[in-house]
Formats: sequence, structure tokens, C-alpha cells
Amino acid sequence: MTEISRRLFLLGGVSLFPYLYFERLSVAVRSFQVPVQNLPPSFHGFTILQLTDLHDKEFGTGGKELLGILRTLDFDLVALTGDLVVGEEPRLTPVLDLVAGMGSFSKSPVYSVCGNHEHALNRAREFDGRLEKAGVRVLTNGWDILERGKDRLWVVGVDDPVTGRDRLEAALSGTDSAFPRLLLAHSPHPFPQAVKSGVDLTLVGHTHGGQVRLPLLGAAYVPSMGYFPRYDYGLYRVGGSSMIVNGGLGESWAPVRFNIRPEIVLATLVPLRQDTPPPGQATG
Repeated sequence: MTEISRRLFLLGGVSLFPYLYFERLSVAVRSFQVPVQNLPPSFHGFTILQLTDLHDKEFGTGGKELLGILRTLDFDLVALTGDLVVGEEPRLTPVLDLVAGMGSFSKSPVYSVCGNHEHALNRAREFDGRLEKAGVRVLTNGWDILERGKDRLWVVGVDDPVTGRDRLEAALSGTDSAFPRLLLAHSPHPFPQAVKSGVDLTLVGHTHGGQVRLPLLGAAYVPSMGYFPRYDYGLYRVGGSSMIVNGGLGESWAPVRFNIRPEIVLATLVPLRQDTPPPGQATG
């Protein structure tokens, strides 16, 4: 290697590290407007805050930096969509700190579904219990209902699809399409079935947007979804059903992110109009 090429190589490496550091810790807020058919008037503008794939990660002591962002946002419901922990010595404290912190400035209900990392540790039910003790409503192949006068919104949650524990048919049992149905799942796997079942909006994570995201190509590989998966990141719409794949906050296999910052999602429900344009991918 010549001296000049060696210098350029070292300069490139030194320049890359600050960028990778920024990518890991600089949180993006992605906002989507999701058209919903027959959306009841009292739920027009209803906004869901989705946090996913935290993987033990802290943004400041007690999550204060992330809480500083959340405090500036308006939302009506919080959705935690799995993989809140990682590794052989998992820590649930980071997400519990966020839940407690949000409780100081928001009365929005918090719902949670399980991810594959919780099950990999064989501690999913333990973590669910701790979340419920903190005031979180854990949905395991079941549903809850939000009421505003005579209007309703179904909140449905399935157990982890990556490990095959999701039971969408059972979770939807007892709901009906007279009112909108919001589905929380850890990964995109249930989306085709959700489309057939008439679910209005599905919120998922798992992919990390690829974690290392290739320009123009997207996620090269996602565990349990293979190479260049169809649903890797952003907003998708099939018929009257939408899905948002959140890029998540943390990392699993390595503490690196490239071309995909940590993110939180705000999904706002709006009435479906005949001239509603097709969805695009998420933008920063």
C-alpha cells in the first residue's frame, strides 16, 4: 500500500467512526398518516407511539435523552413491539425507566407484545409480569378495546411470530370489522394473514431496517426473513390494510448501525379517502 493510499485509508476510518456513533445514538422520529376505512369520528387523528427492539439500550441515564424527545410528542397510545432485551444477561430496566418516565407526562395506555429475544432466554413470561406490574397491558394472542363514547378501537396483540407463537385467528376472536383493528406484532410475518382478516393497521419491528442498510437496496439480510426480504422497513399497504415496519432503537448482533438511525414511530389514523395516494417508504 502506498503512503498516500494508507493515509486516505486511515482518514476514511477515522471519519467513519463518528458517523457510526451518530447513527447509533441519534434518534429519528418517523411520522406516518395511515388511512383507515370507516374510522369513527372520535378516533380521527388518533396517534400511536411505537417503540421497538430496544435491546437493553439506554439513551442517557434512566433514558432521559429519549424521554426528552418523547415529552415533545403528542400521542394517544404507546405500543411496545418486542425485543426489549438482548444477550445472556438481559436488563429490563431501560424499558421500565421509559415506561415510568412517560407516566410523568402522559396518561396514554401502554401495550406490549413479546419478541423472539425474550423467548430465546426462556424468560418471556417473567418479563411480561414485570411489565404488567409497571402498568403495561401485555397482549398475548388477545385483544383489548378502547372506547370513546359509542366509538371503539380494537387493540390486538400476538405472541412472537419469529418463534411461531403467534395465533392471529385466536387473537382476533371476539373482535369485528365494524370498528378499526390495530395489530401489534414483533415481526412482519403475520401481515399476509392480517390483510386477509381485514386488519386495518399492523405495527411491527424485528428487522432493524437491516441494521446495516444498503443504499437503493435496503436490508441485505434479516434473521428469520432471509436475504433482501420483501417487508424490511417503512410503510406498506395491501388493499385496505397497512403495515409499518419500525427500524427500532437498538442493535442485536453488533453495536453498529449504518444508513438506518434508531427511530421511534408516530402513526396517526386518518379517514380513508378515494384519492388517498399509495404509501411511500419512511423518510427522516
